[in-house]
This record gives sequence, C-alpha cells and structure tokens, in this order.
Amino acid sequence: MKHEGQIKVNSENIFPVIKKWLYSDKDIFLREIVSNACDAIKKLQSLYNIGEVEDDGVRPRIDVIVDKEKKTIKVIDTGIGMTAEEVEKYITEIAFSGAEEFIQKYKDKTDAENGIIGHFGLGFYSVFMVASSVEIDTLSYIEGSTPVHWVSDGSYNYTIEDGTKETHGTIITINVSDDEKEFLEDNRIYGILRKYCRFMPYEIYYNAPLDKEVDDDSIESAESLTPVNETSPLWTKAPKDCTDQEYINFYQSVFSDFNPPLFWIHLNVDYPFNLKGILYFPQQTNKLQVMQGEIKLYCNQVYIADNIKEVVPEFLMLLKGVIDCPDLPLNVSRSFLQNDGDVAKISKHITKKVADKLNSIYKNDKEKFESYWEDIAPFIKFGCIKDEKFYDKVKDIILYKTINDEYKTFADLKKQDDKNVFYVTDEKVQSQYIKLCKENDIEAVYLTHSIDTHFISFIEYKETGSKFLRIDSEIGSALKTDGSTENSEEIINIFRSNLNDSKIEIKTENLKSALTPAVILLSEDERRMEELNKIYGGIFPSTKEATSTIVLNLQNDIIKSVASLSQDKQKLVCNHIYDLAMISHKQLSSEELSAFIDRSTQILKIISGIE
Repeated sequence: MKHEGQIKVNSENIFPVIKKWLYSDKDIFLREIVSNACDAIKKLQSLYNIGEVEDDGVRPRIDVIVDKEKKTIKVIDTGIGMTAEEVEKYITEIAFSGAEEFIQKYKDKTDAENGIIGHFGLGFYSVFMVASSVEIDTLSYIEGSTPVHWVSDGSYNYTIEDGTKETHGTIITINVSDDEKEFLEDNRIYGILRKYCRFMPYEIYYNAPLDKEVDDDSIESAESLTPVNETSPLWTKAPKDCTDQEYINFYQSVFSDFNPPLFWIHLNVDYPFNLKGILYFPQQTNKLQVMQGEIKLYCNQVYIADNIKEVVPEFLMLLKGVIDCPDLPLNVSRSFLQNDGDVAKISKHITKKVADKLNSIYKNDKEKFESYWEDIAPFIKFGCIKDEKFYDKVKDIILYKTINDEYKTFADLKKQDDKNVFYVTDEKVQSQYIKLCKENDIEAVYLTHSIDTHFISFIEYKETGSKFLRIDSEIGSALKTDGSTENSEEIINIFRSNLNDSKIEIKTENLKSALTPAVILLSEDERRMEELNKIYGGIFPSTKEATSTIVLNLQNDIIKSVASLSQDKQKLVCNHIYDLAMISHKQLSSEELSAFIDRSTQILKIISGIE
C-alpha cells in the first residue's frame, strides 16, 4: 500500500543533510552507498554463521551500474534487505543507526560489530550531493516479506509503496542531477570505486560500459562487468602466510612505485584495540630532500583518507603503507581523533613497532641495516626530532657515515673526541678540508641532507656538552704543530692591506700540512643561524652574515716569503691565496672567477719570464 510521509530529522542533522554539507568531497557518496551495501551483506553472513537463518547460497556481491542515457547510478547488493518498517526507521529517521541496533540485538551471538561500517542513515543521505532524486528497492531476507519501493527528491518528503524486487537485498538508484553529470563518466566512477572500495571485503563489479540493459534483479547475469576490488588484501592475512614477493607486489600495485621497498613492517594487533596494516620503507629517489610518503587509512577495508596525523605519527608519513583501524568511525573527524584515547594508543603502538623493527634489523643484520641507512636516515632523524620517545628507542642505532666510508654510532665517535664531532656538508666543496683530516687521522662524518641542520642541533640538546662542527669551522689541535710565530703580525698586516675583502678576519697558525697556504673558516653558530634564516624565509631579521676567517699557514713557504716580495707581487699573491682558499670553501661568483683567471694568467707570465 502506497503512502507518503516526511523524513524525521533531529535538529543537529538538519544543517549537513538539508544543505548537503555532510562531506567536503562529493565523490564520498559512492563510498557511503557501497559501504552500506557491504554492511547489509555482512549482517546476513553473520546471521548465517550463527544459524539464525539458513544460507540460501546466494553469492554475496555488489554491482555498480551506470546508465548514461537514463542518467542513473545503481548500487545493487545481495544483503539482508529491509522491510517497510525498517525503511521507515533506518532511512526516514536519519538520526537512528540501524547498525547500532543490529549490534545490540546480536552482541552475544556474533562478531557483527567488526563488520558494521557506518550509520545507515547519514551515509545514505550523502547521495543528495549529486542526485535529483533517489529510489530504494529492497526485499528483506525474512521469509514472506513484501518488497519495498521508496523514493525521495532530497526534501523532507518521500513516498513508500510495495515494490517488485524478487530476491533479498537492496538496489539504490541514484538519479544524477544535470549539474553533476561528471559522475556518469566511466573513468570517474571507476576511479572513485578503486580509491575507496578497492579492498572492501565483498566482491564489487562495475559495468564498463554495457551494451545491454541490465536486469536489476538478476545481477549475476549482467555481462561485461569489471571486478573492482580485492576482497582479501595482504594486510588481512597473517604475516607468516605472506611471501616477500607478495609484499613487494602489493606495494608496487598500491603505490605505483617501480622501485621495490627496502623492507616492511606487518602490523597485526587484536588487543587492546584492533589494528592491521603494512608499513613500507621506500627507497629515496632524492637523497637531499625529505620525501613525502603516503599512509592510507582504512576502516574495515574501506578507505578513509591519507596521512591522518592523529592516527599515524607525522614522522611516519615519510613511509608508505596501509593502516586498517576497525575501531575508528568511517566518517572520521579530526576533533574526534584528537580526543580519542584509543587513537593515541594506536599511534604509540605503531611508533613502538617501527622502532622494534629497526632495532631488530640492526641487531640481526648490521650489514643490511647499513645498506639501508642512506634511505632511512631522513625518516629516523625526522622521527627523533618529532618524538623524543622514538629517539630514546633508536638512539643507539643512529649511524653516521665517516669520510673513510665507515658507519659509526654517536658513541663510537665520542670515543675519539668526547667533545666535538666534525662533519661535512659538501664532499666536493670541502675536499681540501677532508684531505687535511684524512692526512692527520681526524674523524669527520657526512651530514649532507637538508634535515641535518635541525638534527645536529637536536643531538646537541640531547647530548649535553657535545658540539657538531663543520669541517671548515675550526682548526682542531690535531691539525696544528709547534712552530715559530715570529713574522705573524707582519704577514697579517700584509694580507690585510692587500685583500679586496675588508670584512674577512685574518689569523695565522702553524699547520701540519705545509703544502696548504691558507684555509677559510666560517663561524659554526653564525652559519647555522644564517642557514635557518634562509630556510624559514628571514624570520630572524637581525641575523648577520656568518663571519669568515682566513687562516694563513706559517709552515707554508709561500706564506713565509710573502714579506720579501715587491708590493705589486704581494697584492697578486695575497689575493690569489685568498681565492684558492675560497675555491675550496665555496663557488666563486662570476666576477670573482673572472678576476681569478686574469690573475692566474698574470702569474703564468711571471713564471714564464714574460714580465
């Protein structure tokens, strides 16, 4: 019997439903409808499992049928279906959750709550973001039930009457509005299904496209249907049942990354919360920048979003992977996550598992760990900065690559010098300093990544009394030797009067390497502040340029003889020594390089006796 009515909406639901602002992305509507179809199938399967209903052998599946001519999208399931009373309750009373009632009724008989995705009211009404009207054709699994046909145009009004459906399940027919025709395009719908429904637990098929009209009540006979999903994704399996190749194939398929991952962590937790997933450590294609990863968050195999930092710690977002949290609501909100105690526990647990995996690799296969280091170092360093508890777990396995191509821990470096750690940021530019260190058995490490400026400051904060010094910031005692300083002031004055750079400081030292006439030093603290100022767009307006010092080597014969040269040659030699020191320190400007070439030519003429 046909009758009309008004949809009952609680006041707090009016705004998102009537104004159609329930979701920020319109394509969510298809996720909601297909998720509800999964719920309906899960409910029926649960009743089969506990013997409440005899299994009739109908294949559990969902079909999505698009008809461009009719401008419709149909979502068809073989699930539990609804009676007229249930349609009235679950659809027209939006604030009521059919899923909650189902769990309450059968909580002592089944694990139905593990398969209930959302609230079968609010999710359904997301269709009105794209629909001019919506129809429901449904038949309950209960023997002798009458099929139901329900129609609404998105206002408060609806019509409900007897339907014609012959098998249990539900058909949602979305009549797409004229200004939302993009949702009738094959690629658009298939893309949405693959994004949100790729790993839903029941088979989903999509017509792509059909030449024949589909019999709505006989979906198994539909031709040319394309399978959409994988019902048993790798993270749902026990780790012992997964092969390395399966992990690699899954990674490359989901993240479209041609390179295989370095290694992975399979999460499988049942208590005190449900959590499954796989985190992959990808190869870094850009060794100088922190690469953004991609963590996909799922709820019962339904995609929710990428990189939700409340669930996945921010530093873990440098990884790639999937996390499935059945305890989270499908329509997850940031405010909910920030105030949910279980979410905080999930985040801490994931962090612990990652730290445990890293320590395990280091302990059991240090050589392999070292081979991974250049790829995983940015992730670990970023994690230490962001989460001190993570640092406490991994601090003993943080590696530093030395200029002798060895990997050492911080503790190893401190054995050589309990105060300072010298480091290199550019192997080519600082090659002269590296050579000096190697010749004098001074240890130095490579810190060439963009994150290292922040990381060494963090380590200095954690390891009180330790100092990182760039290899060109200080002349260590190991590079010096005893020697005369008799002409030191005279030599300094000669250079000061002849150098074109009036800002540079000048000092002398007796260096062990007599071949090096001079080196440039740059204040470590001032240089770091200058670099941070550049990174953060000049937020420290008072920051001055880092002070440069030229150190003249009193052991070098050219430096010793400079006082005996004519004034013209003093100017030539002083500036040339300065440029040679600068070349080993940084790239010369075009004007400086031009002057250096002209001066080199002049020196060659003198050597050749032309002048």
